[in-house]
Amino acid sequence: MAGHSKWANIKRQKAAVDAKRGKTFTQLSRAIIVAARNGIPDPAGNFQLRTAIEKAKAAGIPNDNIERAIAKGAGTFDSDHNSLEEIRYEGYGPGGVAILIAALTDNRNRTAADLRVAFSKNGGNLGETGCVSWMFEQKGVCVVQGVVDENELLEASLEGGAESYEITEDETTEVLTDIGNLETLNQILKDRGFLVSDAELRWIPSNHVEVTESEQARSLLKLIDTLEGLDDVQNVTSNFEMSENLIATSFV
Repeated sequence: MAGHSKWANIKRQKAAVDAKRGKTFTQLSRAIIVAARNGIPDPAGNFQLRTAIEKAKAAGIPNDNIERAIAKGAGTFDSDHNSLEEIRYEGYGPGGVAILIAALTDNRNRTAADLRVAFSKNGGNLGETGCVSWMFEQKGVCVVQGVVDENELLEASLEGGAESYEITEDETTEVLTDIGNLETLNQILKDRGFLVSDAELRWIPSNHVEVTESEQARSLLKLIDTLEGLDDVQNVTSNFEMSENLIATSFV
C-alpha cells in the first residue's frame, strides 16, 4: 500500500505555524444541517450526520446548538436553512496552483463574490466549473491516531477495503478508500481497536505544483487561509508542494 497524501502533509505543516483557528460554529452547524437534511435526522443511521456531530463536539459546540442544527436539517425547527446548497467552486492560486473549494451557502451570489475578492487580492482567480477538478479524485479518508503495529493496520485496512495508507512522522495514519466504502472502513478500523479521529471525503490531487519562491508561497498560504475563514466555505483543497521550512518562513 503506497503513500498518497501530500496535501494532508502540507495541511499539517501549515497548521503547525498557523495557530489554526479551526472551523467556526457556523461552518460546523451548516454541515450538520445539510447532513440531517440529506438523510435521516438520527446519527445512528446517518454516517454523514454522525461524523459532522463528532467534529462539532470536538470543536466545543454545545449540545443544544447541535440538537438545534439537527432539527433545522430535519425541518422541525423554524428556519430558512432549507435553502442551503452544496456547491463546489474552482480556481487558480499564484503560480497556477489548482484550488477546489467546497461550500454550503444560502446565497450563491454572495459566496461567489466573497471568493472572487479573496482570489483577486491574493494573486489568484476564481475559475469556471471543471477548470481544475479534472486534476483531483474524490476518496474516503480515515485518520487513525497512534498506530503501534503496522501489520495489524495493514490487515484491518485490507479487510475494510482500503486502497492505500500513509503513516506520518507524528504517528498519524491516513487510510484511503472508495467514497462509497468509507463507513465500512471506518467501522472495521474501530472494531479492530484503532482510534479513528476523523472520517471524511477528500479530493486527492493527481499532479502537484512545486512552490519554491517565498513571495508566491506567502500569497498562496494567505489565499488559502482567507478562503478557509469564510463562513460559507467548508473545505479547501489544493495541489501544491512546499517545503516545511518555506511554509514556516512564508506564512503570515
